[in-house]
This record gives sequence, C-alpha cells and structure tokens, in this order.
Amino acid sequence: MLSGVDELTALDTSVAHSARLWNYLLGGTDNFPADRAAAEQVLAFLPELVQSARFNREFLGRAVRHLAGEAGVRQFLDLGSGLPTAANTHEVAQSVAPDCRVVYVDHDPMVLLHARALLTSDPAGATDYLEADVRDPVSVLAAADRTLDFDRPVAVMLLGILNFVVDDDQARQIVTALTAAVPVGSYLVVSHPTREVNPEAVDRAVAMWNDSGAAPMAVRDPADLARFFEGWQLLEPGLVTCSQWRPGGNDETPVSEYAAVARKSA
Repeated sequence: MLSGVDELTALDTSVAHSARLWNYLLGGTDNFPADRAAAEQVLAFLPELVQSARFNREFLGRAVRHLAGEAGVRQFLDLGSGLPTAANTHEVAQSVAPDCRVVYVDHDPMVLLHARALLTSDPAGATDYLEADVRDPVSVLAAADRTLDFDRPVAVMLLGILNFVVDDDQARQIVTALTAAVPVGSYLVVSHPTREVNPEAVDRAVAMWNDSGAAPMAVRDPADLARFFEGWQLLEPGLVTCSQWRPGGNDETPVSEYAAVARKSA
C-alpha cells in the first residue's frame, strides 16, 4: 500500500482525469490546471456538461434514497465512485437507514486519499474504500467481501464508469461478473453518456478527450445500455436521460447522460 506522500507523487497532474474534471464541473476544488482546461474546452461546445454532472449527482441521490428506503436495500457497492463531494452514496443511504453498509471502489490515488479522510460512516453501518479497477471484478468482489454480505441483496452502482471500458464485450463481461455475484433482490444502477441529446457536440467532446492522452472513453446508445440489464427487471421509468428518472419536481431538461435502475428477480 502506498503512503499518502507516495500516492500524491504518483499523480500525473499534466493529463486531465475524469474524477477531477467531474469535481471541477460540480464546483469542487480538488482539480488541477489540466483538468480545468479540458473541462473548459468541452464546455465551449457542450455547455450542458455542467448540467449533466449535476443531474447525474441528483440521480444518484434519488436512486439511493429509493433503494435504501422503499426497496429496503442495506448494502451498496459503488464502483468508480470519484472524488467525495456532497451527498455521497453512504451519506444518502445512511440518512435513510443508518445501518447501511457501503463499499466505494476507485483506482485514482487522489480519490483514495480523499476517501480515507472524508468517507466516515454512521456507527450503525459501515463504509469502506477499495483501491481497485472495475476491469478486475474478481478482485473487487473478493475485497468487498470483508464489508458486504453477498448472501444478502446488494445495490451494484456503476455511475459514469462503464464509458471508460471502451470495448463492448469487456464492459458486458464486467457487468455480468458483478451481477452474477449478488443474490435475487439485488439492484443494478447505471448511468452512461450517450449521443441521444446532442450527438455532434458529444462526438466532438469524446474526440477531444480521447486525443488528450487521458483514459479513453466511449459513448453508447440506449440499445447498447439496455444489454447491461438483460434478465433484470427495469424499474419505472426505465432507461431515460438521468434528469427524468423519477425527477420528483427537479429540472427534467434532457442531457446526454442516460440512467436506469433494475432489480434481480431470478
């Protein structure tokens, strides 16, 4: 395990990173000039990106509140969690049910440092953080087993992370491995960028990002995203732009980020 100093030394701040860029879009300060420059370049032709970041965060809150509340879920596996900000998964879940247990997974050193400092649990529940890569679901599941009971329902959360697995087959294999490990009554939560709302601007944004030297990303259409949920029961309203998933009076303006929640029923 790297020390805090070693982790910071390992950071390459000259190349934009998705977690830090997203932090900037949400108004945070845990980012560097390369992240801010990349964000501003994209915003020049895709100004909705700020809305997408905010709406995706609001979707997370609504989904977790439903799962910890009406659905009765007490365990959450949040992969690609990003930098801690307001209304993190464990905060939302434990505000509904203090005994919720949450495991965050990310492989960015800066995220790890902040998680250790900020992700404190309600004493009635538990919060853990794993430095791991979503591309290695076997290792993720083995490490998460120290906090989560995989004989009981788990909400597997993949918000804004599968787009960084650019190979379609690999992305589906990851989802299959994660969802096969959880029992009936578990849930799958996914958000993912698409071309449905602003196709030309999204294409330019992805091309710019992929040419920057940062971790490459892909967009997928709703039909591709629906395959992640095959065999699962989609909750209403299904796969929609994230602002329109049970909006509860919030702004429903469509953005280029689609989302859905599904239940494992068999």
